[in-house]
Order: sequence, then C-alpha cells, then structure tokens
Amino acid sequence: MRPTLTVLTLLALAACKGKDPGTETDAVDTDPVDTDTPTSTSGCDEVNEDHTVGLLLCDPQAAPGYTLFSPNASTSVYLVDVSGQLVHSWETDYRPGHSLYLLDSGNLMRTAQDNGGTQFGAGGAGGRVQEIEWDGTVVWDFEYKSNTQLQHHDIEPLPDGNVLMIAWQSYSQADALSAGRDPSLVTSDGIWVDHVIEVDPSSDQIVWEWHLWDHLVQEVDPGADNYGVVADHPELVDLNYVSGLNADWNHVNGIDYNAELDQIVLSSHNQDELWIIDHSTTRAEAATHSGGDSGAGGDLIYRWGNPQVYGAGTAQDKQLSGQHDTEWIPAGYPGEGNITIFNNGVQWNASEALEVEPPLQGDGSYLLTAGQAWGPAAPTWSFSDDGNFYSANISGTQRLPNGNTLICEGSSGHFFEVTTDGDIVWEYINPVGSDGPVAQGETFGGGGGGPGGPNNSVFRADRYAASHPGLSGKDLAPQGTVEL
Repeated sequence: MRPTLTVLTLLALAACKGKDPGTETDAVDTDPVDTDTPTSTSGCDEVNEDHTVGLLLCDPQAAPGYTLFSPNASTSVYLVDVSGQLVHSWETDYRPGHSLYLLDSGNLMRTAQDNGGTQFGAGGAGGRVQEIEWDGTVVWDFEYKSNTQLQHHDIEPLPDGNVLMIAWQSYSQADALSAGRDPSLVTSDGIWVDHVIEVDPSSDQIVWEWHLWDHLVQEVDPGADNYGVVADHPELVDLNYVSGLNADWNHVNGIDYNAELDQIVLSSHNQDELWIIDHSTTRAEAATHSGGDSGAGGDLIYRWGNPQVYGAGTAQDKQLSGQHDTEWIPAGYPGEGNITIFNNGVQWNASEALEVEPPLQGDGSYLLTAGQAWGPAAPTWSFSDDGNFYSANISGTQRLPNGNTLICEGSSGHFFEVTTDGDIVWEYINPVGSDGPVAQGETFGGGGGGPGGPNNSVFRADRYAASHPGLSGKDLAPQGTVEL
C-alpha cells in the first residue's frame, strides 16, 4: 500500500513543476545511473512532525541536490538544500510569470509577470523574460507583449543559447468565423491561439516560430481552406473543440525540448493533451504541412491524453484533465526518453504524476494506426497516493537521477519526492506568501493565488544536482531556513 501524506501536509496542503536540470546536453549525465551508490542518496534523515512549513521530511533515499522555486505571490527566488536550508536567494523586480531555470552559467532565466496594458489577463500571463546573474544583476531583459500577443507560462532554454517561448496571439471574432469557428463558440472578444517563438538573446531576434493557427481543421465552413473531416486529420487541431466559452482557447502551459530528436512537446491545458511538433523545420516550413525531419512541417507528429479531440475516442477515453509540465526524461535517467506529466485531474478532483512511453519509432516518428487513438493505452508509471493530493492548477513533476520523482502540488506550495514504489522520501512546504516568509507554526489558505488572503502557491519546483555546472564555484553554505 502506498503511504499517505503526513497529517501536517494534508492540513497545510501545498505544490509545483520540474524541468530538465540544465540544458538538454550539458546538464545530463549520459552514463547509466547506479542507484545503489551513495551519491544517489541524500544522506539526510529528518522528520519534522511539528512543522507546518519548510522541511517536513528528508529520508536518506531522497535525491541529493538543491531545489529551486519562485513563489507566485513573491518577487523573490529561493534555492534550498535537501535539509530545507536556504543556500541562495535572488530579489527581482517582478512576480513570476511563471517558470524559471538555473542555467549552466549559474544565471537564472526567469519569466516575469508584466502584462499591464494588454487584454491578456488569464492565469500564466507573463510578457517579459529576464536572465539574472547570481548577484541579482539583470543581464538580459526581453519583452514580448502588446495588445495582440503575449508571452505566457513557460519558456525553454536551448543548448545553443536560444530560448523557446509560449505566447498567445489574439484573433478577432471575424477572423475566427472566417476560419470556420462555430458562431456559437466565439464572442466579441475573439479567440487567443497559442504559438511558439524562438529568440536569440544575443540579438533579440525571433529566429523560428510555429503558429497553431496554421494547423487547424474544422467541419463547419466548407468554404474555408482548413475544412475537412476531423477524424481524418489527427495531425491537425479541431478549431471547434472547446472546454468552455472563453477567449483563451488552448492555454498551453508547458514546453520542453528534446535535442536528440529536435522535437518540442507542449501541454495544451484546454484540449487535455500533450502535443509534439518538429523543430527541425525552417521557419517557412513550420507554417505548412510538409518539410523538416518528420516531413510533416508544423503539423502535430504526436498527441496524447484526449483522443476524442481528433475523433478517435469518447469522453470515457480521456486520460488527462487540465495537465501541466510535460517533459522528456533526460538520457541516463531511469525512464529516459519517456515523458512525465503532472495530471491535475480537474475533472476527477484528484491529481497524479504520470510517466508515458510514446510509440517512438527509429526514424523519430510515432506509430499511429489510422482511425485509432495514439498509444500508449495507459501510463507506464503513475503516483496518485490514492487521491490524497490535488491541485486544480499550476504544478509539475521532475524525474530525478536516482529514479525518484519530484512532484510540485502547485496550488498549496507543497513539494514532495516519491520513489518508484510510491514511498514519500522528502517533503517541503513553501513558507513564502504575498507578505514574505511566515514563521514556523503558521499555515496558508492555499487557493492558487486568487483573492481571499495570503497564499503560498508555486508554479513548479526543480531539483539541481550539486554537480550542475551552474553551481560550480558558488557559495552554497546553509544560511538558515527560509521561514522565520
């Protein structure tokens, strides 16, 4: 039987995300991981049953390293060791918008909430991306915001130094109707359709882009260029599949990059799916249905989670609901090449961490039988703690080098690490809310950042090994706990 979370954790209920521990190439040890060696364990042995925030549990089976997180209600960023001791912090000018990464240089790459003066007021709104040195100096400051487009949620630093960014593009009601949107599914606000840009920080130039608008299918307007039978085109997205009548149609909330495949995975919250696209295309090919290593241009080359979206199943076949943080497991880690997902489970009011093995073939394509849902039929591994944790929004997962999985239950700022057998070996509750750190013994109301008092929500948390290049030569001496 899987252990339940501690009573204190359930009372405090807190959450997060986990991305690759650096760039796809530099931060991954490609040698097989020996989980029996001392380096695969933390050496920590601590249980704090009286704690309401900070470290609750650290078992020797926990993966060693440092956990990076940025509380949603704060402009501060924190790096803590497995014992819950603060080793470094950054003060910034903005709240997160939402993701951040520790680069191999030791700098932070961080999204910032700066969407004033735009129409984009949905969760995850960003507008600005910054690179910040260890001492807090901003060395790159990039804006992508206007009243028609806005960077949001997540970014992905690439091995060559470029940065992928998710963004909204607004289209008017007239644009949507002319593209074949059902008139009953679009208001005068129009729709926001997601796209991806790749930015070169050395020049601030967009060097590659992909727009979902170029890869739609619909069965409403025979006169539109994208007219077709949805079930015949799993490589396209049905313009008239909606989860609710709102302008924010897709709400893509996560992005990751696989350098070996030169592919991008996206998490589409409102379609309850993950999507994979080909990054090897030229900028022009990405707007078409041919070209690149896949030969498919910018069309979807794989999707998973909700086959009814492309006419290959029913509502009963849906496996994802409001998910976040789709990311490949790095080479050399247990499960390498598979994809981890935080499945928020909004439809079922229960969350879970998933590991999915896509039907990848030797040429980098994905096996699909015409008329059937893309496999697999079920996840390779999952952790739900029998429904004892739940975050309706944000959150994430990260596979660690020793095979454990770090889970961020975002709406309550609760980070916990589990083994493959489902044993909880590390727990930490973010002690920072809108008024700064609280004292031990205090709790938060949760709620994901909405009105109603202080909250300690966190978009996601990431564990970085002590050997990460960005930590080389840095002073990581414990400075005491984050909480007061």
